Amino acid sequence: MNTTSGRQSVSRWLVSGVLILASGYFLAPVWWLLVASTKTSNGLFSGNGFWFGDFALRDNLEQVFTRQGGIYWEWLGNSALYAVGGAGVSTLISAMAGYALAKYRFRGRELTFNGVLAAVLVPQPLLAVPLYLLFSRLHLVNSYWAVLLPSMVSPFGVYLARVYAAASVPDELIEAGRIDGAGELRIFATIALRVMSPALVTVFLFQFVAIWTNYLLPVLMLADDHLQPVTVGVVGWQSQRAIGPGAPQLNVVVTAAMVSAIPLVVLFLSLQRFWRAGLTAGSTK
Repeated sequence: MNTTSGRQSVSRWLVSGVLILASGYFLAPVWWLLVASTKTSNGLFSGNGFWFGDFALRDNLEQVFTRQGGIYWEWLGNSALYAVGGAGVSTLISAMAGYALAKYRFRGRELTFNGVLAAVLVPQPLLAVPLYLLFSRLHLVNSYWAVLLPSMVSPFGVYLARVYAAASVPDELIEAGRIDGAGELRIFATIALRVMSPALVTVFLFQFVAIWTNYLLPVLMLADDHLQPVTVGVVGWQSQRAIGPGAPQLNVVVTAAMVSAIPLVVLFLSLQRFWRAGLTAGSTK
């Protein structure tokens, strides 16, 4: 008993140590970004990089939001439009497709689902150039639709929704709705969506983060500075630092990057209890 208890204790300490090291590895850049956003440009290259120096956060924020006529506000608004609109529509499409693949039997169902799985394995950057060529023929390049339309489809979201629907929506509940005279659309809207809601929050969160942090597609599709999301805008400021006088200082770029991460943190914390429940929805039945 003592030997077994000792081994379990060592295993717990080992696992805890690995988790602490992993947490430090991932949180260290976030802490550096938070600390660096409070420093002046000269302060970034002097003193301890992981601790506060001259507190200049207010001045840094003022420079971020007033530079180029306040274009940073437009970038944040564009990112919100792309992320909220794309993730919202993508979640609805994923829910409908996943529910249909899980609960309806039709010819080609497995082939369709295998196609979804194959699409999950395709790296998204590979689709950027074909999408650009397609949208250029449709005259959609350099418009909001060039980023919104590709963001509205998520094969991984369809896969997750299918797994959750199969595990969480009982067939008996659907049959009860049909017996009561409800149509298929009403059953989906009033029963399936409510039962799947924790899982759909997970799909929405994943897609929101993917769209908000996406860089390749917007930089390829958009030439107008006023249409760009915050990711492309901040990288543009970083590239301007080599121009010379009048270019954004490093403290401005770092502060802009820190502000752009705040919506993701707020969304993650506010939806935490939903997506944690959604992650385990497919593990039990």
